[in-house]
Parts: sequence; structure tokens; C-alpha cells
Amino acid sequence: MPAVLGISAYYHDAAAALLVDGKLVAAIQEERLSRIKNDPSLPVRAAEACLRLGGLPATALDRVVFYEQPFAKLERVMLQLVRTFPRSWRQFPRALASQLGTKLWVLDQLAEALGVDRKKVECVEHHRSHAASAFYTSPFTDAAVVVVDGVGEHASTSLWHGHGRTLKQLATIDFPHSLGLLYAAITAYLGFAVNEGEYKVMGLAAWGSPRYQDAFAKIVRLHNDGSYELDLRYFAHMTDTQLGFGPALEQLLGPRRPPGLRWDLASDRDRHYADVAASLQVTLERALLGLTRRACELTGATSLCLAGGVALNAVANARLLREAPLENMYVHPAAGDAGGAVGAAILASLELGTPLPGPLQSAALGPAIDPARAWDLATSLGLHPRRLDDPATVCAHAIANGKIVAHARGRLEWGPRALGQRSLLADPSDRATRERINRVIKQREAFRPFAPAIRERDMADYFIGSTNAMTPFMTTVAPIQPSMHEQLAAVTHEDGTARLQTVTPAKAPELAAVLDALTNASRPPVVLNTSLNGPGEPIVASAEDALGFFLRHPVDCMLLGDIWLERAKAP
Repeated sequence: MPAVLGISAYYHDAAAALLVDGKLVAAIQEERLSRIKNDPSLPVRAAEACLRLGGLPATALDRVVFYEQPFAKLERVMLQLVRTFPRSWRQFPRALASQLGTKLWVLDQLAEALGVDRKKVECVEHHRSHAASAFYTSPFTDAAVVVVDGVGEHASTSLWHGHGRTLKQLATIDFPHSLGLLYAAITAYLGFAVNEGEYKVMGLAAWGSPRYQDAFAKIVRLHNDGSYELDLRYFAHMTDTQLGFGPALEQLLGPRRPPGLRWDLASDRDRHYADVAASLQVTLERALLGLTRRACELTGATSLCLAGGVALNAVANARLLREAPLENMYVHPAAGDAGGAVGAAILASLELGTPLPGPLQSAALGPAIDPARAWDLATSLGLHPRRLDDPATVCAHAIANGKIVAHARGRLEWGPRALGQRSLLADPSDRATRERINRVIKQREAFRPFAPAIRERDMADYFIGSTNAMTPFMTTVAPIQPSMHEQLAAVTHEDGTARLQTVTPAKAPELAAVLDALTNASRPPVVLNTSLNGPGEPIVASAEDALGFFLRHPVDCMLLGDIWLERAKAP
């Protein structure tokens, strides 16, 4: 049974993924174990955890595969620096230190860190890793595949045809033209951190009006064949990788928003920035529509797989499925760089002759909570834990009574979305609860939405549309039925939609049990679901992380496996 470990690292969101005989048995982001948000470092902790879950020593691995080609990336970086000299002179020391200091020798580092033969360590192309992560874990045997991110070795966008075991590249758009870097530049312009604040921009867009589309038509030109081109006068991602935009962008859109200021969308100042975000969102959607239509035309496929960091834009994904010539669409739950670890592992596994991995049934691919450890820790901290015979019913009763429940059960989720294994759950109708979570627990901007989790069979009663291959992984949005706006007031975004998760016992058994218990109590089969983490923190992984969260943040209750904690009984 061939065993392959895939690795992504050294940009952001490093991760490891393990396949055994073609089956994805584990996938973990390094940040969940190191507790460093978006940790880019070599994911040794995550790799070791994957091996423990697979019951394998590192010496049993047939391949270790890195998700991009270091020498090809070095070539692109050096050419970029030379072509833009002398404007890029400040970037030379940093770029050389980064590429020559660690990234170039990553294959040797992996062999040494894991204790495997260097001959077993190899690399694959960045966008091929992304494309493989999406197509080979999708429910489709024939699909158009579109990859859109910042940049890999050279490509920032690529179109593919996936059929059976084959994955054929059809077209690329190369750096410096990049939708991912466009979105990153506007993220920085709006005062958010790049590689962290892009989802805030998506949330902000719903509060604005896209009145700057003419300005964005100057920033990025969309062509009839689906390709696009940035006007590089507005950008600085070749000379200022921290900011990503130049003075010309501020001349066009107005001064950038200073980071760290409190948002007030009733003010003229912040309404302007919301309108910029809305204009960016519409521009991105139009660009993705062009790419998708072109990919469908080239492949003849009616199913789409989308990957790369841009694929996490749930609003754009919904529009693609609605307006492109598609019957269904799938986005890998860890569509960004973390997901490249899965794709790299799959590619090497297929080379070894293993079966196809098949559709991803669940994102619960990380370690589970150790119940004995959780009990001992909670007891030693004086938290008065008690074991439950029916955890789901107790949890549902608390939610029905307006409590906010920290829900840490089952194996850790893969990807940036909390899907019930490490979630905060609450009543989806209570606006006051939403405000409390935003202001007191999560400490985030008021315009940020929360997501509903609903039983798959009940979706049509609450949302307009039907389930698709994205809804189980919270990678799309759907309009809420007008008659249900009050019942779902805490999870309805400004535009009347929600980024929903449809739940089945097969994909999220613990959360499905809570929704069933709510129904048994004559309550709607829906909960507010947001990630179990505080500001600047990765999602909780272990019993230690969960109990630390409970002590630091004023949630009412915590369900830790079958262990129940209540705030009133905490010290």
C-alpha cells in the first residue's frame, strides 16, 4: 500500500497531507499545531501528526512531495528583480535571503526533518498541485478546472481539463498579471493585512455599491477570450511586496484607508471604502466568469472545479454556478496553499499506480480531542466537568435557550472554515447573540457575517436554490427565503444571502446530531456556526487549546467530546 506525504510551506498556511493506497487519511495545517496564525514554516508538526493518524513511521513513506518547484520559482523571482531594477533594489536582499536561505533547499530540509531518504523527496508544479487537489477530490469524473491565486512558479491563473486519471493544462496567465494580487492590493489599500484580510473585503463588499467599476476597468482589462491584463502602473507587487499598489492607485481611488481604524459604515469615509470593495468584487466575478466560460468551451465540460486562494470567495462562486454554463461546481475546502499539499500527494500517489482517491466525504481530517486528557485538564483547572450520555441534546437545549456553545467534537477540520468540529454554535435568529459574538468573543468588524449550518434535507425550506458540491464545505452562498429572514436574522448578510453549510451525518456527524436534537425540540434545524478561535488565533485543535479558549473568552458553555462545561461553574 503506497504511502505519500504532501507538503506545502514557506509562503503562508503551511500544511501536510497523507495518502495511503490512494485514500486521503489525514490533512492538517501547521498553524493549528504551532498556534501561529497562517504559519508558513516547514510543517514538521503537521507531518508527524498525519503519520500518527495513518499509523505509519516516516520510513514507511514511498514519496514526500513538495507542492511547487523551488528552482523555477527562484528563476521567476530573479528575473522579476532584474527587469524592475533599480526600482526593485530594496527587494533584492529580502528576496535573495528568502529564496536562497530556505526555500531553495526545502527538499533537503524535508528529508532531514522527517528522516527519509532524499531520493524519495520530490516536487511538482504549484498550479498542478492546486488543480489536482480540486479535481481528484471532487465528485466529477470529467470537469473543467480553473486555478486562480497570487502566483506559483510563473502562472497566476491556469485552465485545465480533468478526465478520469488525467489532468491536462490548457492555458495560463502568468505573473505579474494576477487576480489574486489584484485582490491583495485592494485588501492592503482598504487597511487590511494581506493573506489574512481578503475575506474581510468580501464581507465589506455587501455593504457597498459598485460605483467604481469604470475605475476598475482601467486597473484590469478583461478580454473576450476570458483572459485579463493588469495595468501595472497601479501596482507595486514587483517592487513593494508588502503594500502591492503604487501612488497611481490612490490617485484613481483616493487615499488608502489607514490600518487599524474603527469601521463606521454610516460615515461618508467608510461608505467610500465599502464601494471600492463592492467594485472589486464585481470586477473579480466578471473576470472569473470569463475564465470559467473559456474553460467550459475548451473542455466541453459542464462541471467546474475551482482552486487557488481566490476560490475561497464564496460570493463569486455562487455567481459562477448561477451564470456560467455549469450543472455543478466544487471547491476544495482548503483551496489556498494548504490544499496544495493534498494535490501534490495525490499526483505522486497516482504515479505509483494507486486508485483514485474519490470524492471528499468529510473535511474532518485532523486529530481528535483526547477525552482523557480533556477530563484531567478540566478537572485540574477546577472547571467542574461532567460527562454526558446525550451530548447533542444538551448542546441543542443550550442553543435553544440563547447560550453560545463552544463545540469541539470529532476530528479537526481541514481548511479555513469551521464545519462543526471546532465551532461556536448559537441561535441563528438572535441579533443580540450575533453582536455579542462579534464584539466580545471574536472582537471583529461589525460588517463581518456569520454562517448558518443546516440539515441538507431542509435547505429548500430556508434558502433559495438547491444543494451542490460546494454547500457541505461552506464555499458558496445562497439567498435566504424572504419569509425566513427573521428566523435567520443573525446569519443573514446585508445582501440577503448567507454562506451556508449543508450538514449530513456522513460529512459532519456530531453537528448533524445537534441539528436533529433541535428539530426534536421543535426548533428550526439551523444554527449559527463560526470558527472556534479568538482574534488573531488559529482554530482550536487540542484539548489544551479548547480549554484555554474557554478560560479566555466569555462563551456560556463548552462541549468537549462528551464533556460539558458551563461558565457559571468556572472559577
